[in-house]
Amino acid sequence: MDYLNLIRYKNLIFIALVQIFIKYGLLHPFGVDITLNTFQFALLVIATLSIAAGGYIINDVYDIEIDKVNHPAKILISKKISEKKATNLFIIVNIIGVGIGFYLSNLIDRPGFSALFIAFSALLYLYSSYIKGIMLIGNILIAGLVAMTLILVGLFDLLPALTLENQHLQSKFFRVILEYALFAFFLTFIREIVKDLQDINGDKKGGISTLPLAIGRQRTIYLIFGLAVIAVFSVVYYMYQDIYKHQYLLLYFLFAILAPLLFFCVKVWSAKSAKDYKFLSTLLKIIMFLGLCSILLIQFTIL
Repeated sequence: MDYLNLIRYKNLIFIALVQIFIKYGLLHPFGVDITLNTFQFALLVIATLSIAAGGYIINDVYDIEIDKVNHPAKILISKKISEKKATNLFIIVNIIGVGIGFYLSNLIDRPGFSALFIAFSALLYLYSSYIKGIMLIGNILIAGLVAMTLILVGLFDLLPALTLENQHLQSKFFRVILEYALFAFFLTFIREIVKDLQDINGDKKGGISTLPLAIGRQRTIYLIFGLAVIAVFSVVYYMYQDIYKHQYLLLYFLFAILAPLLFFCVKVWSAKSAKDYKFLSTLLKIIMFLGLCSILLIQFTIL
């Protein structure tokens, strides 16, 4: 169980589910031309999860001292798992992820795509060892990598099957994937700033430059509120522009996404403690999951 917690198995399940939702909840029901069969798609999911697991591992390795302040009860490295074993596991899962990525890229005649997995692995290592200490850059990087877990499905499944005949339909579905990826990016970015508030004491001790340390807690709260308001208006615009004709999908967005986002905006004003910030972080994760679950409902509408 310690190793499962080390690789954040719950987050990995979330990533796998979202990729499955895109493949079997969005692309398959509409008969879109695809490239990967079930086995090959499973390999893509494994590659993604392997790289992500490596990122969680190496982050814990570099955060031992910081976590002694922020999350003393949850420390695994050095207490339950040695740093050497964790580092070896980091190397193994990255070899698996990059190796599978190389195989799939050549399988679909896009060998250059293998560089994506190498880049993801390298960026997660650099994030943990250096980039995390640069204000906002680390937040943007993590949000971008989360968005890429969705885009990967489009790149490997839709793009290689693109022809002149199906270009319009393929582009339409790729646009849908990009819209959800943007949603995931924006909410993850907000959540990363909230987590910086939650971890402010450990980050200060570890010399990590975060937004709350640079501008203070209250100004950061104002910024989070402003970003959340932008998210609210973006969802309202999407509802009006794209799904207003589809009643069930509209109601789902209203109650499962918009209402919780408005609740988040209300709660962020009264947030004062690490417990409050943890609640906000969890709330954002739930909103993002519910938002991505709406992919499954698109098959009951007409794009």
